[in-house]
Amino acid sequence: MPKGKSFSGEFKQRVVEDMRANKLSFREAAQKYNLPSHERIRQWERTYLTEGAAGLYVDYRGHKSTGRPAKLPKQVEEDLLAENQRLRMEIDYLKKLNALVSKEEQQNRKRK
Repeated sequence: MPKGKSFSGEFKQRVVEDMRANKLSFREAAQKYNLPSHERIRQWERTYLTEGAAGLYVDYRGHKSTGRPAKLPKQVEEDLLAENQRLRMEIDYLKKLNALVSKEEQQNRKRK
């Protein structure tokens, strides 16, 4: 049997459920279904117990995500930078306004 051969979710489920129903060991199940390794059935059973039968139908092969987000399109990046700049200007304006208001309040307190 070639390395990396994939099996359908239906086949995996049948093997695991047959093994559990007939109290077969991993080795006995591998021999019954002509599988070269009992370790594969062990993995299927672990998946069956943790994720249920639906977990056997998911194909986990292929490249995993690196965890890094995909690059944004150029226009989106430019829009975000422009919005960031606008928000910084707004914050600066509000800080200055707040400083003027508090200065005016201090002067009003001194007059009284």
